[in-house]
Amino acid sequence: MASFNRRKSKSSKTGLFPNVARFKRTLHHPQLEAEAPAIGVIPRRRGIYLLPNAFTTANLFCGFFAIVMAMNLKFDYASVAIFAAMLLDSVDGRVARLTNTQSEFGAQYDSLSDMLSFGAAPGLIVYEWALRGMGKLGWLAAFVYCAGAALRLARFNTNIGVVDKRYFQGLPSPAAAALVTGFVWLMDDLRFTGPELSWYAWMITLYAGLTMVTNVPFYSFKEINFKKSVPFIAIFVIVLIFVLISSDPPKVLFGMFVLYGLSGYVVYFWRLAKGKPVSIVQTTEMEHGEAKE
Repeated sequence: MASFNRRKSKSSKTGLFPNVARFKRTLHHPQLEAEAPAIGVIPRRRGIYLLPNAFTTANLFCGFFAIVMAMNLKFDYASVAIFAAMLLDSVDGRVARLTNTQSEFGAQYDSLSDMLSFGAAPGLIVYEWALRGMGKLGWLAAFVYCAGAALRLARFNTNIGVVDKRYFQGLPSPAAAALVTGFVWLMDDLRFTGPELSWYAWMITLYAGLTMVTNVPFYSFKEINFKKSVPFIAIFVIVLIFVLISSDPPKVLFGMFVLYGLSGYVVYFWRLAKGKPVSIVQTTEMEHGEAKE
């Protein structure tokens, strides 16, 4: 009986549908993903990183909670919520960098949350506490602060690549919020009412709002490397700071941010007296120019 060489079926290796594996490979090709809508292929879903955005959402919640507490005339709770938002705002960026989960979405979401927590909320808190009885002067000061925070955040996002990272360009919005709400918290703790101190609140609100949009350099503390070893005394200093803050939070925190809010002008006039560039953008440009030479 004649025997014939039988060819093995391709389905034994690739299955009944040999083109499925090839289709899956081509589906994830970067060029085809870009052209997917044109050829009718459904691209993969793009997600967001959960961990850093969870901290940003908590920051947003604190800002909203502060507004609600101010409307209920609980100014101490409102002020504490702003300081909690500051802590969360300082954490979310570091978490994103440590876990390599930075994204454009996270950056935009962080700015929008900061606008509520450090722009709208402090302006409303100080208005409800002290500025309401001043009429037009009161709400105009609150608006100057709110607009200053918006302009400060927009400038920070656009100038992030051209400024000296050792300094902030203008008073950071979290520090401005701490200056305004820290004053409210301290005076409320000392049993002063807002109308008694309306002009002081008005001046602090205007100072914080206008200082945010200046070119005054404020130290950013970004040069501190938490991965390097430090002397033993540094840990003891941190313990002393925690003890000092816990002894009387309203007084200590407000005093700390008053000193920080004035430190930028000290640096500004010191640079001016030494003949050094006072703008951190100019400083960066000069450093790049010297490096090229």
